[in-house]
Amino acid sequence: MSTPLPPLPLRDELFLLGHNDDTGHPHIHRQALALGLAGAVLIDLYLAGRIDLGDDTRPADERWVRPHLDRPVGDLIADTALTSIRYARTLPSLKGFVRGFSADLYERTRAGLVAAGILRHATRRRLAGLMRADSYLPVDSKWSVVARARVRSLATRYQQPDNHTAALAGLVAVLGLTDHLYLADDTTTLTAHLKTIADQHLHPVRDITTAVDATIGDLATAAYR
Repeated sequence: MSTPLPPLPLRDELFLLGHNDDTGHPHIHRQALALGLAGAVLIDLYLAGRIDLGDDTRPADERWVRPHLDRPVGDLIADTALTSIRYARTLPSLKGFVRGFSADLYERTRAGLVAAGILRHATRRRLAGLMRADSYLPVDSKWSVVARARVRSLATRYQQPDNHTAALAGLVAVLGLTDHLYLADDTTTLTAHLKTIADQHLHPVRDITTAVDATIGDLATAAYR
């Protein structure tokens, strides 16, 4: 009997689902994915009991983040986020944290996956050796396969969600990664179903996901100005 894989942080699973297993290319814009990763870090901190979101009567994009339990998680990126919240001059809003913490989070998450032996760095030469192309490929696709299978199980109503998988489903939906679950369902319907699952689970997790969605919207609006 095979031993179950230990769970990865939510941001690591989202990073893997956000890339093509064969080429290492991101499915979406890296900046949008980084915003999703920042939301994933917040969700993991909330699920670990390290933060809360203040006044729950406010709209999601007006809620702020505050420390709840002053104890490290034991994960470098998560603990860095917790420290930044604890020592901020003013409590950050959800959107403010997502925007600010995402700055180099894509690269930090990728580096952590390389250090953990989940991704490997490869370099190849192009144009007769004049240009170098870097790629980061899974050492073993089992990590993304397991994460994808859990979200697919929710999408096909095969199993009930736990907190972690419901949150992953919500982030997959708002980032537009539903196509890459490789299901034959209509993408619009499937995305709506995943959002419904996430929205009906934990309200603070829903609010974080909503803040990610709104911040990506802000990014898109600024790009078209």
